[in-house]
Amino acid sequence: METHLQPVPARSATAVRTALALIGFSAVIGQIVLTRELIVVFNGNEMSLGIVLAVWLFWTAAGSSMSSTLALGGSHARRMAAALECLLAVSLLPTLWALRASRAMLETVPGELVGPVPMLLTSLACLSLFCAISGALFVVAARLYQQECAVSSRLAASSAYLLEAAGSGFGGIVASLVLLRFLQPFQIVSIVVLLNLCMAAVLAFRMNSRRIGAMVVAAVYCAISLLVFVAPSLERSAQTRLWRGFDLIGSHDSIYGNLAVTQTGSLRSLYDNGVILANAPDEAAAEEAVHYALLEHPAPRRVLMIGGGVNGSIAQALEHPTVERIDYVELDPALIGMARRFFPVQSAPLELDPRVHTHYADGRFYLRNTGDTFDVIILNVPDPQTAQLNRFYTAEFFRSARDHLAPGGLLALELRSSEETMSPGLQEFLRCMQRTLDEVFPSVVAIPGETIHFFAAVQPGVLTRDPQVLITRLRARDIKTQYVSEYFIPYRMMPDRMDQVSEQLQPVAPTPVNRDFAPIAYYFNIALWSAQFNSRFARWFQAAAQIKFTGVLAAALILLLFVAVLLALVRDHERRARSAAAYCMAATGFTSITLEIILLLAFQSIYGYVYHQLAILIGLCMAGIALGSWLGIRRASRGNRLPYGAVATNQFLLALSAPALILAVSLLAKISGVAATWLAAQCVFPALAALSGMLGGYQFPIAAEIYLHGRSGRTKLGALYAADLLGGCAGALLLATYLIPVFGYWRTAGLSAAINLAPGLLAAWVSVEAMRHRV
Repeated sequence: METHLQPVPARSATAVRTALALIGFSAVIGQIVLTRELIVVFNGNEMSLGIVLAVWLFWTAAGSSMSSTLALGGSHARRMAAALECLLAVSLLPTLWALRASRAMLETVPGELVGPVPMLLTSLACLSLFCAISGALFVVAARLYQQECAVSSRLAASSAYLLEAAGSGFGGIVASLVLLRFLQPFQIVSIVVLLNLCMAAVLAFRMNSRRIGAMVVAAVYCAISLLVFVAPSLERSAQTRLWRGFDLIGSHDSIYGNLAVTQTGSLRSLYDNGVILANAPDEAAAEEAVHYALLEHPAPRRVLMIGGGVNGSIAQALEHPTVERIDYVELDPALIGMARRFFPVQSAPLELDPRVHTHYADGRFYLRNTGDTFDVIILNVPDPQTAQLNRFYTAEFFRSARDHLAPGGLLALELRSSEETMSPGLQEFLRCMQRTLDEVFPSVVAIPGETIHFFAAVQPGVLTRDPQVLITRLRARDIKTQYVSEYFIPYRMMPDRMDQVSEQLQPVAPTPVNRDFAPIAYYFNIALWSAQFNSRFARWFQAAAQIKFTGVLAAALILLLFVAVLLALVRDHERRARSAAAYCMAATGFTSITLEIILLLAFQSIYGYVYHQLAILIGLCMAGIALGSWLGIRRASRGNRLPYGAVATNQFLLALSAPALILAVSLLAKISGVAATWLAAQCVFPALAALSGMLGGYQFPIAAEIYLHGRSGRTKLGALYAADLLGGCAGALLLATYLIPVFGYWRTAGLSAAINLAPGLLAAWVSVEAMRHRV
């Protein structure tokens, strides 16, 4: 099988390979930085991330297809690659600026939810230029590799894919270990801009070593100027745009998220990734967070508080004279640092009272690894509006909390509700919570109000529905309160109100249990979120949730098998083989993004901080794609026959990959112990990320060998790449917005397996036909 055509100057080949690796490096750094920004702008729910990732892949595929169709570069690929490198560099800073300014364009304020349609339109507009240029540049650079490295179009496409993936893997690792820890977003982007401009100069002017050395010196000077003077100024200006209409008095990017503090009059508000965490002073919220829970217990001594301790609730809990120790668990040390700086009165007990012990850890991780028991466990985190928050409202978490309750202990949590009539969507959501608590605890009591308080205990007789009991305890403990007082408690716990909410929350037959790997409460919260913008969205979500998984699976299989049959009926063998290769790559793109999303969400579900690990997991996934591509190139170049059988075999392996990944992370979720948990999070999960990328990386070179066989590659070099990206686009949109929230991880993995069967069968049929005709 012919691959090399003529000798190539080493310097030219090195420049082209570096350019291809830089495309991947720039794309993954851009993706990580811009995704983190979008988490802040869109308040970080996974539906928004699915939309953003789908838009990213769509525009990259569009750029790749456009470049192939127009045959950009042609015989002048080097000049076109240099021009696109410049455009890519020039587009990145405005893209970041546009994202920061998008809230002003949408006329929303921080903390205000953004609807799905504005979210989609904003992503389409802001990401269009950078992603389309990136996709077009890949095809032009692959064509340049073909011309200047004197190889076939098949080897050029495969090598370009490998080098881009290798650059992406390296970029993800560098971003995780260095860039995100020490630099601000505009500083990171400035480095990427300079690298691309330097690469454009190398390509355009064919520089020798002396000129490259001089350019490096000039680039270092420019980098220092940008990082020290220009980027910080842009950062401050963009922050002002993002927080338009607010007095932003503090902002900090930690490894776990973006923290910001605003001030309106005497009121200060703390935001985490655009979601409001606390206001101060806010005596009503501080009192309600702890007093109802502690009054439900006759004599609380040891208290565990997970989250929400910076608004003064810890100081309120210390008012109970029987409390001997409060263990306060907070994931992000930077959040406590911001609280000490901007909420000094409310956060003072964290430092001054010896009864308070602060633990910087994920709440679930802390429970899994502590041997202590508690009289009261107070869950004080926001509603399950994201998959990360949902993990604190699952049956698995409730079991972990139950196992750490002392005799007579109780778990307390609060959720948004309605003072008057509950909407059907809100009732469904709260029924799900009631049903999940009932799964674990034999005794559950709910106190109605604008926020509904749930209390759960193992032993009967611990919880009370009698307001006089709470009032008696409040008086006996001599606690001075304004809102949880002997005047308001009887109103909140009026017998008719208690009976009404109890009746409304009684689970009906189809009410599901919220679980780690079937996060249905997150879906209900998405439905509530969407209903705030347009009731049609809520109806669509509710209708979608009523569809049985067997119906979705059957529809997908029928449609995909129908397409496979149509392609199998194509008479010309080469056209049939090319169609099978493209069909397999589209399914591979869907499966690859499925593995990546499942990996990220599973990591978040188990450990709770994917924002920190986002770069390293994406980077290692891309490194796995690079390794798989290298193995695929070796396989494709072996022998004289096209690798029809290898494509089919790999497609069936891809069908098994998602269920195998779910099985692996299910086993990891059961690991306890500090050392074992650290090893699983820092070593095993990154290894799984690399393995998840390998099969997809392996498929591209062998599919390209078939797809580009007998073609010049001028007009079709990017078509296979676009098929891969469009499959990923569909996967990102469907998984994050529908499949995982409604059906959970296992069924989604099963659907992913089914989606690979039809392309695999088609590839197997083509392989059999090729063997029959000795192709």
